[in-house]
Amino acid sequence: MKLWSKDFQHEGMIPSQFTCDGPDISPHLEWSEAPKETKSFALIVDDPDAPVGTWVHWLVCDIPPNVKSIPRNGLPRNARQVKNDFGKVEYGGPCPPSGTHRYFFKLYALKVDKLEGVNDKRSFYKKVEENKIAEAVLMGKYKRK
Repeated sequence: MKLWSKDFQHEGMIPSQFTCDGPDISPHLEWSEAPKETKSFALIVDDPDAPVGTWVHWLVCDIPPNVKSIPRNGLPRNARQVKNDFGKVEYGGPCPPSGTHRYFFKLYALKVDKLEGVNDKRSFYKKVEENKIAEAVLMGKYKRK
């Protein structure tokens, strides 16, 4: 599976419009080459460089199998968001307290239509791990001005 964005390159810098220093909107994401048996997709965006440990910025599940992209500042129809470490269900962009952090956009092809019993990040990660059949990663970096 392949994952990319029109808004930043893999291992490149994330523009400020997708961070707390700008309007804090989610970037465009697009993917291809998902397994034929994919029944849904899930997305995890997290920062493993956060001082408190991995910080979750966005959790999205129940993305239909026919969907191949997420528009900038958008969400696929019928997709469900789960509360992130900012305490909200919407996308929370990069906002590192110091230095340059890495942000991993991880897309998972799943063998189930919906992630049942998911109501927090712990259950989200667990259910994704149990049901994934493929994954793709896009990593961007950000440093506050």
